[in-house]
Amino acid sequence: MGFTEKQEALVKESWELMKQNIPGNSLRFFTLILEIAPAARSMFSFLRDSDEIPQNNPKLKAHAVKVFKMTCEAAIQLREKGEVVVSDITLKYLGSVHLQRGVADPHFEVVKEALLRTVEEAVGGEKWSEEMKSAWGEAYDQLASAIKAEMKEEAGG
Repeated sequence: MGFTEKQEALVKESWELMKQNIPGNSLRFFTLILEIAPAARSMFSFLRDSDEIPQNNPKLKAHAVKVFKMTCEAAIQLREKGEVVVSDITLKYLGSVHLQRGVADPHFEVVKEALLRTVEEAVGGEKWSEEMKSAWGEAYDQLASAIKAEMKEEAGG
């Protein structure tokens, strides 16, 4: 199923709201990932040797902002470009990094759940709807599929 005009509008509208607090929303996103899957902590080099809470970790903050912005911006460009486009870094690079870290399908589901909960909290109860949830879900699934395809390629098909 493609990404509809209505879905694009919902993603853009919520992204405008979330952009007002990218550092806060990014941290919330990563905190949720670690709450849902505490074992994921070991996949991030900058968390491995640290017991401090993620909020105090400057490397985590920087990484969270990068990942959060990339996910949201990729979602917004879906209809325009008709495919997943990632700025600054390539999908090939993303594929190889995720492969090296041992990222598997269940991890993508954890990140999706954390993203949807972050968006829901950021836009608030009145704006959040099933339609918005499915728009973000679709956008995320397409980004995840593109990264997974690169991971397969990197692993030798």
